[in-house]
Amino acid sequence: MLWHVGDSVTLGVLMRILPALVIAASLAAPPVFADEDAVGLKPEQIGQIFCLSRTGSDEGAISGLLTPELTAAIADAWARNDAWIAANPPDEKPPLGDGIQWQAWPDYAPDCTVGLATLMKTDAKVEISYAFPDSPDANFTDTLLLRRVVNEASLLEQWRIDNVAYATGGDLRTALTEAFEAP
Repeated sequence: MLWHVGDSVTLGVLMRILPALVIAASLAAPPVFADEDAVGLKPEQIGQIFCLSRTGSDEGAISGLLTPELTAAIADAWARNDAWIAANPPDEKPPLGDGIQWQAWPDYAPDCTVGLATLMKTDAKVEISYAFPDSPDANFTDTLLLRRVVNEASLLEQWRIDNVAYATGGDLRTALTEAFEAP
């Protein structure tokens, strides 16, 4: 619609209300996304940090990115491992002798990349692809299972790693338990 000088709304009035209209439009509800309430790192960024920890052989990089429940499960597994060591001869390999099983196979993969990230309201899945340039048939893809948790300090929700689904069909939480079952 074009405004003419003789219309009831003049150009000057329009110029005065235009900023208010722009502000009102910007306050309208934005589209809803799965992680709109989460602060901090996005699922893809957590995947990138996870890959860096795997290729750098440094679990410390992800220790602060775990849910409290997964942190507790890992601490319990290490305590059980220590008890096993105390109760068995020193020449026997303990259940966690190779460390925490962060990926489906223990072989060091020189390449780790973040794949598709799928977001739901309170959960996310991030594909983690491991590649062996000299043996492409050995490539595999695990999936990080993330959950939004409330940060105790800020009381805001953040994405955290709750489990790892292995390409083999198992998962990290189950592996932590099964490591101590008799063969």
